[in-house]
Amino acid sequence: MNRLFYPALFHKAEEGGFWISFPDIPECLTQGNDMAQAYEMAVDALGLALVCREKEGQPIPAASNPAAIVPEPGSFLAVIEFDMLAYKKRTNSKAVKKTLSIPEWLNEAAMSMDLNFSQVLQEALLAKIQL
Repeated sequence: MNRLFYPALFHKAEEGGFWISFPDIPECLTQGNDMAQAYEMAVDALGLALVCREKEGQPIPAASNPAAIVPEPGSFLAVIEFDMLAYKKRTNSKAVKKTLSIPEWLNEAAMSMDLNFSQVLQEALLAKIQL
């Protein structure tokens, strides 16, 4: 469930730019001055809405079939790709303390190289989960 795809409706705003709504997530609305900014804002708004739902214990809705959505005149449909793991990585910097055990010889070798254990562990975990 890391990569999600949700249809979004891009509506032309009277003052220029676009406002965006998500049929599957009615509380998720955003806007942008041009197409590039509107798409970027749509990704961020979708991420915030889904993470909030997850934190509140609400279900993450299934995405509608884009072919079943008929845009109103003056609007168009775009599918927004959202990577939950990448979003959480980018927006949550809270550190969590972990206790671990390693062989003494490995500890001594790492310390002699003045390695930052936290940094090495983070890099290894990111490589392991393929980010």
